[in-house]
Amino acid sequence: MSVGAAGARGEPNRRLRGNLGVLAVVFMVLAAAAPLGVIGGPVPLGIATGNGAGFPATFVIATVVLLLFAIGFTAMTPYVREAGAFFSYVQLGIGTPVAIGAAFVAVATYASMEAAVYGLLGPQLGSLVGLVGGPHLSWWVWALAGLAVITFLGYRNIELSSRVLGVLLVAEIVIVAVLDAVIVWRGGDHGLSTGVFDPAEIFSGAPGIGLLFAIISFLGFEATAIFRDEARDPDRTIPYATYIALAVIGVFYAVSSWALISAWGDEEAVARAAGSGDTMLVDTAHRYLGVLGADAIQVLFVTSLFACILSFHNVVSRYLFALSVRGLLPTRFGHPHQRFGSPHIASLWLSAAILVVVLAAALIGLDPGAQYYTWLSGITTVGVLALLVLTSAAVLTYFARDRHGYSLWRIRIAPALGLLGLVAFLALIITNLPDLVGGSSALAIAVVAVLVVSFAAGALLGHTRARRARPRGTRSEETDVTNH
Repeated sequence: MSVGAAGARGEPNRRLRGNLGVLAVVFMVLAAAAPLGVIGGPVPLGIATGNGAGFPATFVIATVVLLLFAIGFTAMTPYVREAGAFFSYVQLGIGTPVAIGAAFVAVATYASMEAAVYGLLGPQLGSLVGLVGGPHLSWWVWALAGLAVITFLGYRNIELSSRVLGVLLVAEIVIVAVLDAVIVWRGGDHGLSTGVFDPAEIFSGAPGIGLLFAIISFLGFEATAIFRDEARDPDRTIPYATYIALAVIGVFYAVSSWALISAWGDEEAVARAAGSGDTMLVDTAHRYLGVLGADAIQVLFVTSLFACILSFHNVVSRYLFALSVRGLLPTRFGHPHQRFGSPHIASLWLSAAILVVVLAAALIGLDPGAQYYTWLSGITTVGVLALLVLTSAAVLTYFARDRHGYSLWRIRIAPALGLLGLVAFLALIITNLPDLVGGSSALAIAVVAVLVVSFAAGALLGHTRARRARPRGTRSEETDVTNH
């Protein structure tokens, strides 16, 4: 019996339950991408340190590469019958040990992102409460208040989380869309920017850095497959949700970053992004929407961070659940709640781990943004790109054995082009990693080391468990996995 099937046979009740449609899954992954947070964070950084007025074009480039990845990814989805996201794909394409290594990298990657965003939520929530006359408390107190709400929602049925995320996501997209429309209606500051259409602008400055921030902005789109067991019709829901999420994210970011530049004019936008990038979005809202618009942006920025955390919490909980079902983590993690059908125990343990991390950061005295958030998000950035590269390789390997009637474009050409683009992105991020984590080469090495150790530990455990589960006389534990 394969490691992938070992936990499932004999325990048919160890499956999550839900009735998520395409839009519900899209809400999950868009919330993880935190659209409002991206427009207020990575976009000004990309404008200031990347290619200036040509920065919106980098979102187009990133979207094209990720859509090429999605073509092969969604073609393989009907043959991945288990909810394990990337590691289920890698298991079918490459094998169990590498797949379990990828799973451990995924847990480290997404858990790091969830923990990291508390470093933004705490100060922002505290500031917002202070504006309305509330108490002034340390950032970690507000972070833990957010953790309490996340823990409650993570314990309940996934559909409650999807409704919460849906409301928050619609609100933040609407406010940015209104801001974009007003800027375009008024014609910007000096006319609408043409940098996005000008090759000289697109390749000016440091386009590689601009592309790096664009890629970071897409983090979370790939989590659609983790909700397979809770999807209404997974073979239809997962592919559609993946394409829709990528298209919405790409168009939204490209248009909104273009509008943000147009709001100030090309030169002034670059100067403002460099000098006051952290308030650029709010300043723009104040200029074009007035005080009420700026206040709404501040409130929705906090809810955007909350939605991002909740989405990543749901993803990590389901990774832990899937690994438990496969006998790779404690059995209790793999028992769904009898009423809610949720991975409640995995969710509670994840919250406990986040609690420890936040309290440790508070005791050490780390700056919540410049140190705590930056260091942990570096792990996520490298980890997600590495997982995308590995999954692309798995797709190509899987369809090399059997085309399943697909065209060469869908299972060979498009995935290969996507893989080349992703490898280039990964090399770009690793090259610039010291700048991403505060200018420290030692921290950059530590980030990579965390991921390498996670992969090695998972691969070793997967290899050991596979050998124990392999019946005598069989050549490889991969046979059952491939035919599953």
